[in-house]
Amino acid sequence: MSISCLVTGGVGFIGSHLVDRLLQAGHRVRVLDNFTTGFRHNLEGVAADVEIIEGDVRDLGLLRSAARGVDTVFHEAALPSVPRSFTDPIATHENNATGTLNVLVAARDAGARRVVCASSSSVYGDAPVERKREDLPTAPRSPYAVSKLAAEQYCRAFFIGYGLEAVALRYFNVFGPRQDPNSPYSAVIPRFITAMLNGQSPTIYGDGLQSRDFTYVQNVVDANLLAATSPGVGGEVFNIARGENYGLLDLVDALKAILGVDLAPTFEKPRAGDVRHSRADVSKAREMFGFEPRVGFEEGLRLTAEWYQRQR
Repeated sequence: MSISCLVTGGVGFIGSHLVDRLLQAGHRVRVLDNFTTGFRHNLEGVAADVEIIEGDVRDLGLLRSAARGVDTVFHEAALPSVPRSFTDPIATHENNATGTLNVLVAARDAGARRVVCASSSSVYGDAPVERKREDLPTAPRSPYAVSKLAAEQYCRAFFIGYGLEAVALRYFNVFGPRQDPNSPYSAVIPRFITAMLNGQSPTIYGDGLQSRDFTYVQNVVDANLLAATSPGVGGEVFNIARGENYGLLDLVDALKAILGVDLAPTFEKPRAGDVRHSRADVSKAREMFGFEPRVGFEEGLRLTAEWYQRQR
């Protein structure tokens, strides 16, 4: 059955992959994006099938118009990056916390059935546990993490107070095609791949022994689609990841093998707000809506590297 979907941040990295899959499933899709961190070419080939509204989640009036007639809202729009949030914490809060509040108000007033909101594993902080579970106390270490935690709490409050089925997904280090490598705030995998393709050493902030639960983007899209349709998930938060972690030195070694290069990393001092280790327990998402991450780290890394090679 066709449903009407609004995807905020729909020309961005994750949002554009989500739009592709929604269209493939036969849904009608509307996108709201301010093109700050997303690119129109991410939707090339499907632009004729999508209604694109250029605008900002900080604009409540525009959001009310965008949400009109919509059944499901996928809220991917955000101002990303822990380092950026230290540079401009107010902009981070306005986009991520206030922006989410605006999305929820617009969805409530439009009579939307469900909102699936992108959150972040950064809300856990640097908790000294092997696997991070949703019932672990949150301990954000950056303005970005605080803004995402505020967004989660707004989702829960709107479910309790208004009955809006809002659910938050805590993403762990998502990677894949279309991730921008050129921003000073870009994620580690696109930075490493593009540097190594250019014959440059990848730069590691810290000693390289820190680890992350790297999660291929199509696994994240799967989780969004399941969270949008499964019963009994309103007001909940879910980890979305592979449930495995890899050190940054391991990542460099894997990319050296995939790309056929031999480049040793260079090291810089650790960045403020970075956590040491991050690994998810995904059993709650598995039990409540059948989430199974089907693309492994090595396969996802190969698919991602091949995409960046084709872009050259």
